[in-house]
Amino acid sequence: MVQMESSKAGFVGSQVELPCQFVNSNPPVKISQVTWQKLVNGTKQNVAIANPALGVSVLNPFRERVRFKNPAVRQRTPSLEDTTIVFNRLKLTDESTYICEYTTFPAGNRENMVNLTVFARPMIQMSLSTPSIVAGSKDLKMTVATCVSANGKPASVITWETDLDGESNTQEISNPDGTVTVRSDYLVVPSREIHQQLLTCISTYNDEQYTDSVTLNIQYEPEVIIEGFDGNWYLNRENVQLTCLADANPTISLYQWRYLNGTLPSSAELRDDVLIFKGPVTYDIAGTYVCDATNSIGSGSASVEVIVTEFPSYPHEVFQDQQQAGVVIGGAVVCGTVLLAAVTLLVVFLYRRRCMFKGDYSTKKQILGNGYSKAGNVPSHPSLPHSLTFSDDSDEEKKLELYRGSSILGGSVQEFHTCHDSRIKAYRTGLIEEHERCAFNEQTYIYEYGSEVEVSVDMIPQMDGSVISKEEWYV
Repeated sequence: MVQMESSKAGFVGSQVELPCQFVNSNPPVKISQVTWQKLVNGTKQNVAIANPALGVSVLNPFRERVRFKNPAVRQRTPSLEDTTIVFNRLKLTDESTYICEYTTFPAGNRENMVNLTVFARPMIQMSLSTPSIVAGSKDLKMTVATCVSANGKPASVITWETDLDGESNTQEISNPDGTVTVRSDYLVVPSREIHQQLLTCISTYNDEQYTDSVTLNIQYEPEVIIEGFDGNWYLNRENVQLTCLADANPTISLYQWRYLNGTLPSSAELRDDVLIFKGPVTYDIAGTYVCDATNSIGSGSASVEVIVTEFPSYPHEVFQDQQQAGVVIGGAVVCGTVLLAAVTLLVVFLYRRRCMFKGDYSTKKQILGNGYSKAGNVPSHPSLPHSLTFSDDSDEEKKLELYRGSSILGGSVQEFHTCHDSRIKAYRTGLIEEHERCAFNEQTYIYEYGSEVEVSVDMIPQMDGSVISKEEWYV
């Protein structure tokens, strides 16, 4: 049997191989000849022949471009199992169906075929319709650029990429050699707005993309404005002038100044597009001035009325700036006031909360010990009652007298309070000696009496009978 690929493809001018393999039988048959043929309109045209006795022969018009790939085919004792042929410099006319035929003995003829497709890459070209496009007064669309994909096989697809508000017109032309030329025109209304705009043509061929761009050159007549008069020309002002600005393509070739109130003032000096007024401003220069600008397409004009005042005045823009500055300052003041009020309310709230707090209910003041450990094995003695109940409206001084008047504590409690005040003073002033002496007295007192009486410095009793030190919390 003969083994071949069903299809092959190549581009014009390139090289392509058409494989052909013979699979012999067992026992093998004898190969008498191998013939490559091109199928043209139903008839077979010989391309190349390999014969063991007669050698290799390539026929016209393929002789200069077709050869057998395997060198063993051209030997004196050839091997014809692989008779692949190679096409060089491929042409569009090479596209066809090719047959590889083996003549064997005693099995007879065996053949197979392959379809060869030839592609042609197109030539992409983009151009402006004319070197210069003149903007018209009417809203009529015209062709501004053309994109051509010539002699492609298969045909290309052309699209446009641009910000312009235009449209495209595309047509395909079939050529005699089987290729296709695609032409696409881009139409838009020419105007000064599209001058220098970029226009890109995208040609898609198979899976490949080609791009080309042009920049539009639109010619239009001048559009003129006059600058220089700020509305604040006053008597004796120096260095004033009027400038004629023109947007045009091509550029302005001529500027002309006119004074509608008569001839130009004697102090006016013409310098192309600038009208300079020498010396101080006088009432003589007041009036209407016109600037005419001309290019090869047409002319454009603009006018300005100059008013001279006796005294300078602030322009409206300055007044607006002052108003804006006032608004900004006013807003800043309002924001600052609101922020200050919020801070004040927060401080008042925290202060009132602190004043209403009656102490930490989990902290109790040990008057006699003040945090020191109890002394062990001391003689018992009477102690103050652990549960002291007072009415809410009782006097704080009476509560203190009740504790201080006890026969057990007596003057010792008064001595403790004196020492406690000394400890605070020692902490603040750094008098360590005073602090140590006071601490010694407290421990001695504990040892003497051996009982820790829970009495608050502020003497605030609780429902459970305990007394909370408000002073300790604040310290």
